[in-house]
Amino acid sequence: MDFLIFFLIYFLITLSVIGYGVFFSSLIGANYFLNSHGYSGLIGLFFLTIYSYISNIFFAHSEIHNTLLIFLGLSFLTYKLLKEKKYFNKKNSIITISIILIFFISFLIFKTHDDFTYYHFAYSYYLTQNPSFIGIGPFNHGFRTPSSIFYMNSLFYLPFIKHYMFHISAAMMMIFANLILIEKIINNTKNQEINFITFFSLLSFLFINIFFYRLGEHGTDRSAQILIFIFLIEILFLINFSKIIERDINKIFIIIGLVISLKAFYILYLILFIPVILFLIDKENIYYLFKVIKNKFLILFVLFVSLILLTNFLNTGCIVYPVGSTCFEGLAWAFEIDHVNKMNDWYEQWSKAGAGPNFRVQNPEHYILHFNWISNWLENYFFNKISDFLLGIFVLCIIVYISFFSKIKKKLISRKILPLYIFVFVLFLEWFYNHPALRYGGYCIIATLIFLPLSKILENRFNFKDKKYEKRFFILMIVGLLIFFGRNINRIENENKLYGYNPLKNPYYSFDQKHYSIQGTFNSLIENFELCDENNSKCIIDLKPIVIKKYRKYIFLNNQ
Repeated sequence: MDFLIFFLIYFLITLSVIGYGVFFSSLIGANYFLNSHGYSGLIGLFFLTIYSYISNIFFAHSEIHNTLLIFLGLSFLTYKLLKEKKYFNKKNSIITISIILIFFISFLIFKTHDDFTYYHFAYSYYLTQNPSFIGIGPFNHGFRTPSSIFYMNSLFYLPFIKHYMFHISAAMMMIFANLILIEKIINNTKNQEINFITFFSLLSFLFINIFFYRLGEHGTDRSAQILIFIFLIEILFLINFSKIIERDINKIFIIIGLVISLKAFYILYLILFIPVILFLIDKENIYYLFKVIKNKFLILFVLFVSLILLTNFLNTGCIVYPVGSTCFEGLAWAFEIDHVNKMNDWYEQWSKAGAGPNFRVQNPEHYILHFNWISNWLENYFFNKISDFLLGIFVLCIIVYISFFSKIKKKLISRKILPLYIFVFVLFLEWFYNHPALRYGGYCIIATLIFLPLSKILENRFNFKDKKYEKRFFILMIVGLLIFFGRNINRIENENKLYGYNPLKNPYYSFDQKHYSIQGTFNSLIENFELCDENNSKCIIDLKPIVIKKYRKYIFLNNQ
């Protein structure tokens, strides 16, 4: 029974999010998204996340609130299905339902990652119990760098299932990204518009399903990198084949907005991509570009980013933590600049293999300077993780290359691919110098550096006279999904042997009382504060410096 309830709620939540995407697309006059269930899903997440940030300022995301929210999304979808059936053709609906069913296997997570225990659950649960507090950064490292995925998750705290849907947002990112990639591949092959973007989409599809099959490892990092693949595809399409239209610009706003919200440092991608786009787009389209971006999605994008930065500020006193230049240390809850700079160095030390759960390098300040870290990084990280990752990519590329190889030779270099490739290479250099860990953008950057030239080679060697090419695309996509499914079956079998988990009896992830520790601290401080007699001098000394209340908001003071 637990398994059936778990599956049913998972299925209804996913459909509800698509329903919100359909509703908001219609509301703002973007009906061109209704034909894409993948983009409807992303738009649903986009709008729901904005709503989550705003609503939590005023009230907690309780079970009753969330139940009504899910029901409303399903109502939107049902209404649209009945009113405009043309947007929900049989083929697209079958593909959507099939992908949702396939990815349920990844949703059966029993052993969650360490960060989930550390702060992912704590932050999501905090949003379900309280209106937002001010100054919560000191309670946990993760509370200083909040991700939008926690705000998404907080909307899926429901009766019966409670907190066991706190990893569904990552699952939906996978589902909707897969639907978008499938849509692009099928449309291009059906219309015989095979180009390097088709091959890049195929490689991206295979990559995320083979390499990112374990949802428990996604955290806040892999969801963002999955969306970056979609972002790159839309950029490639825009600068190579499309006249700039509102639809394409809006797609970019949605994707990059979600990416930045998941990991704040990805704002660098947006900043650097703007001049690249302007450089690559034909001059006659520049005026049209500036005309088109004056739309509702731009306003929503600015609102989204503003909410993210505001949340960072209210948690830490920094607009972007741990960038010291964005901090206001004079505020009662703010961190001192020295502390922020030390944390920035700590994150860099960690990403350069200079720290782990059980070890620290000596003299970390010297270690992170220039390339002092590289020998240790090569020994303990490159030949431990990246080398295996590169081997996997190499095997994937060989298989795809063999599948479409022909003796046809055409011009290889593309005027518009080369500058974009140079830009991605610049991102690679920035990644390697500052935070060379796969989780900090490394997966998508390294894969893109390999996939872009391979995609162009495949385009130049593609034989359009070969009528079996459509079948080859289809077979490779099926193989990718089978590998995803098979690896998750193997994961469940191994976890069953190691931990005794049985998904049919208990489909939930492991959980214990330590998950509640931070919320317990909040509750205790607030309770003591409210019981405190202001005339009691001891009370003032012991409690008042810790928490105060202004404008109906609890503010936790930073006693560093």
